[in-house]
Amino acid sequence: MKTIEIRIAGRVQGVGFRACVKRIATNLGVGGAVMNLPDGRVLITATGEPVILDKFVSMLYGCPRVVIRDLSEREIPNAAYPEFTIQRSAYQYST
Repeated sequence: MKTIEIRIAGRVQGVGFRACVKRIATNLGVGGAVMNLPDGRVLITATGEPVILDKFVSMLYGCPRVVIRDLSEREIPNAAYPEFTIQRSAYQYST
């Protein structure tokens, strides 16, 4: 098992990208979370077998209405997730 953090820039907010990411992750059995960042990017944390994570990342490009301009991926310490969730963004909690 391996855990990766992915940051994606482009047209990725307000187009259903987080729901698409969750659907792909659930279908592949990947655990983790996806959330919007205040700077317009999306942050994904994903845990799974390395070959499955490679497939997961490549499938992100197929989400409808999404334009990925930059994708950075790095391995982080292994984390266990019971499922894949959509998290609210930090900036959505401010008043």
